[in-house]
Amino acid sequence: MSSSLCVLTGATGGIGQAIAKALYAKGWKLLLVGRNTQALEKLSRECPDSEIFTGDLTDDTTRIDLAIKAKQLGDVKLLINNAGINTMQSLEHTSNEQIDNMLMTNLSVPIKLCQLFLGQLEYTKGTIVNVGSSFGSIGYPFQTLYCASKFGLRGFTEALSRELNGSGVKVTYLAPRATDTSINSSKARAINKELGNKMDSPELVAQELLALISSNQTRRFIGFPEKLFARINGVFPSVVDNAIAKQLPKIKRFLS
Repeated sequence: MSSSLCVLTGATGGIGQAIAKALYAKGWKLLLVGRNTQALEKLSRECPDSEIFTGDLTDDTTRIDLAIKAKQLGDVKLLINNAGINTMQSLEHTSNEQIDNMLMTNLSVPIKLCQLFLGQLEYTKGTIVNVGSSFGSIGYPFQTLYCASKFGLRGFTEALSRELNGSGVKVTYLAPRATDTSINSSKARAINKELGNKMDSPELVAQELLALISSNQTRRFIGFPEKLFARINGVFPSVVDNAIAKQLPKIKRFLS
């Protein structure tokens, strides 16, 4: 796969770095995308011969510049929409700016990047991986915006996968559960500990991604009981309503 180019957004985050290193070990050529040039350069030294691209992907011109740079390096075989943000808080205390920023970063940007790179991916018969979350299937209190963005991303991925059936482009969705990265605040970590929720390592998530792209699957959910809860929530949501209602007093205690 040494000639195969992967565009990886959110490359310097915990999951992004683990994915980059796992793909590099498999011989992928990487275009590492993020907002912090210094962090990207550090990662590129750990994955020699990788290219970097610094910019804010919520900006239209920046996304076009990214597509141009990727084309200069070779046609994209793998697009991984991994960049994401999250803040655990009540909707009541969420600003309009935070709403717009999270929905743009977590949902609109991946959609626009899929559209932008579709021509290259059709040419290479490539793969898209949209990194979602278990919260893309389970609505969770104080995660309203994050859930909205990830539910949307899951729906978009499923629809695009069906739309491109037979085109040669594989569109996939990876749903990690809580992962040991900086996206989880100290409060979120404390809540997970109180509730007995497990946190996976970024390296485990990266290996799950490798398994997904090498399989015939279009969806992969990580972790038990989260992936079971996702299935139950789709069929018997009231069961999950009751389970989370019992957790709510503990959650509120950390967020009050």
